[in-house]
Amino acid sequence: MLTGDALTSHTFTIELGKFQVETLQDVSGLTTGQDVVELRQVSPTGELIVRKQPGARQAGEVTLTRGMDKSTAFTDWIRTGLEGDLDGARQNVTITVSDAAKQPVRRIHLANAWASSWTGPDLDATASGPATETVTLTYEDISVE
Repeated sequence: MLTGDALTSHTFTIELGKFQVETLQDVSGLTTGQDVVELRQVSPTGELIVRKQPGARQAGEVTLTRGMDKSTAFTDWIRTGLEGDLDGARQNVTITVSDAAKQPVRRIHLANAWASSWTGPDLDATASGPATETVTLTYEDISVE
């Protein structure tokens, strides 16, 4: 990859714990942040002093969209979280963005992720588009390497 070349957003893979998702159309909502703690004090001379400092890291959510297929591993994992078995559902998720030569360039790790919602496809006998499902993953921590 030449200096100044941007990565394309369509070359990525995602691993959910022990297995790789075979097909994925879209990953959105990758954000990180932290709370801001504000402390207001009055100095001995009566001057207002405002200090801001970093607080706790924020947990987050990411949305995955994929075409429905015959893969049962991903569907079983989603069902585990939605049925309330969080011990079995929590998985570390790794999203790998690759360059044009399919070499990993950046990895995004989501710690203790689980499926918190699922939306099935809109079924329409007159439509010719793909049947896609949307899954929202909730995670406790995000790190980018």
